[in-house]
Amino acid sequence: MTAREINIHTLPSMLTALRLPSFHKLWAEIATRADTEGWPAARFLAVLAEYELAERDMRRIRRHLNEAQLPVGKTLATFDFKAMPTLPRARVEALAAGDWLDGGSNLIAIGNSGTGKTHILSAVGHALIEAGHRVFYSRTSDLVQRLQAARRDLVLEAALAKLDKFDLIILDDITYAHKDQAETGVLFELIARRYEYRSIAIAANQPFSGWDQIFPDKAMTVAAIDRLVHHASILEMNAESFRQRAAASNQRAQAEAPATTITDNQNEGET
Repeated sequence: MTAREINIHTLPSMLTALRLPSFHKLWAEIATRADTEGWPAARFLAVLAEYELAERDMRRIRRHLNEAQLPVGKTLATFDFKAMPTLPRARVEALAAGDWLDGGSNLIAIGNSGTGKTHILSAVGHALIEAGHRVFYSRTSDLVQRLQAARRDLVLEAALAKLDKFDLIILDDITYAHKDQAETGVLFELIARRYEYRSIAIAANQPFSGWDQIFPDKAMTVAAIDRLVHHASILEMNAESFRQRAAASNQRAQAEAPATTITDNQNEGET
């Protein structure tokens, strides 16, 4: 390669063309520091590369969190594990590491309403995104309606293929979704398609014995459950509802608060 003089003033435009925004933003500052401290060229490049990779990773996480549509604020840090003593934090953190995704295993949270099933699945999903996986969250009824519309428009295969890009699909409130035969069919197709290929996480407020309301056909119910639990971690989350406990706590606080009478208010106004 023939040596030629490099015009340093063209560096910003070259970095823009190479799509290296962190290089572009920081190279002058880091170069000054490198010159002052006498860094070798390799260290200078390594520092810039670390900044570029870190910023690229943050952009990826933001992009994947946006497409995941996870409920806001439901992370491991905000879940009250003390209120759910039957759910060890260590087990949930192990699930958040994501090794179970490699074989297309599933995650099922079963328990009565208000016990944090959505929170736990969303928290696991959030951690998986930070670890480099792609996740999609939806209420079961919403996703079923989308897939049923795709079937009517003769593009169901394309819709299912689009969902294949996600390592994990979280289906919330599956037992709240009362479906007709056509809707039942698209839900089963999604489950069957991802079996041993891509993972599904499900929040259900009914045990498996009550799933006949989801799949009116008994044979389809058995087949769906069989595929979901074959390679699955099942979280039993039956406890007092967080919402009911919060409401009771508020009532106690109001009952214990000092009573304020009309006379007290009048006396305060006279002082």
